[in-house]
Amino acid sequence: MESDPSAYQRQVEKIKESYEKRKAAADREKGLIIVYTGTGKGKSTAAFGMLLRALQHGMKAAVVQYVKGAIATAETDAFARFAGDQLEWHRMGEGFHWLTQDPELDKRAAARAWEQTKELLARPDLKMIVLDEIIVALRLKQLAIEDVLEALDNKREDLHVVLTGRGATDALIDKADLVTEMKMIKHPYKSGIKAQAGIEF
Repeated sequence: MESDPSAYQRQVEKIKESYEKRKAAADREKGLIIVYTGTGKGKSTAAFGMLLRALQHGMKAAVVQYVKGAIATAETDAFARFAGDQLEWHRMGEGFHWLTQDPELDKRAAARAWEQTKELLARPDLKMIVLDEIIVALRLKQLAIEDVLEALDNKREDLHVVLTGRGATDALIDKADLVTEMKMIKHPYKSGIKAQAGIEF
């Protein structure tokens, strides 16, 4: 059965009209609170993709890694070309809690990362801060959610803050302007496929 070109044209015109209305209604700018959460892979990857876009626009940015500091990942080296005036990268975690098996060590690491985060939030020159796996630190009670929510309330109006990690609370989701939940449908681990360069690290 052949498609009707005129029906298709009407459909795309309707979509375009809806898009143009929403675009016209969005008339203000603000620094966003962005959350990538869920059980699926790709939360940090999405945040770093957004970071790359910001850097390309000439924005100054910073990253604080709450868990992965002890784990070598390719993105750290890949972003090194922006290091210096445009990007700061702080790897402050001790590794995943099932590897460290030391809750006090993990809590101290999270506290240090939070102190670094507060310093960065106070910086007037930064336009984006990525708090990688901070949601894991919150879920494990290594940080107080009240402190994080208060800091987000008091952040500069033009500063984007990106938070990643599984298990975002309703309070954090309510605070955010943009929330994406990654849902795991399939994972190669379940088929006996090991972590691979360029995919997992």
